[in-house]
Amino acid sequence: MKKSQAIHQKIIDLTALMHKISVWRFKNKKIVFTNGCFDVLHHGHVHLLAKASDIEESCVVIVGLNSDNSVRQLKGEGRPVNHFDDRALLVANLYTVDAVISFDEPTPINLISTIEPDYLVKGGDYTEDQIVGADIVKAKGGHVVIVPYLENYSTTGLISKLAH
Repeated sequence: MKKSQAIHQKIIDLTALMHKISVWRFKNKKIVFTNGCFDVLHHGHVHLLAKASDIEESCVVIVGLNSDNSVRQLKGEGRPVNHFDDRALLVANLYTVDAVISFDEPTPINLISTIEPDYLVKGGDYTEDQIVGADIVKAKGGHVVIVPYLENYSTTGLISKLAH
């Protein structure tokens, strides 16, 4: 299979993802989930995803990616800067990411409930009590991991710099 095909195959729907998760669990891989808009991919995003992939030797990283509609609900008109297909392709192209799935709601609570990841990962700009789905993951014996925030790396900050 060509590398470009492999990248596109990482962007999947829920049915395909649940099948992959079954295979990964059969192979004793730990499921790591994180989510975000990833509107303008930057160093902070890459740092978060790299740390997520380092949680355990044998883990897979699933990224829940806000749909364009979901981003607009959260960030307002004029966002996202990049459409879903572009954002998904960029995230899927990263070595540390095993699967990318869209969600249309403001939060990935339904995805987290369905996937039941072993680890839920968010950036250091969150506290555990602010992380959607933390209670679900912990109730199933999973773990919540907060990756230290990299100062001066945010999409909103980058957009603000460009506007001035």
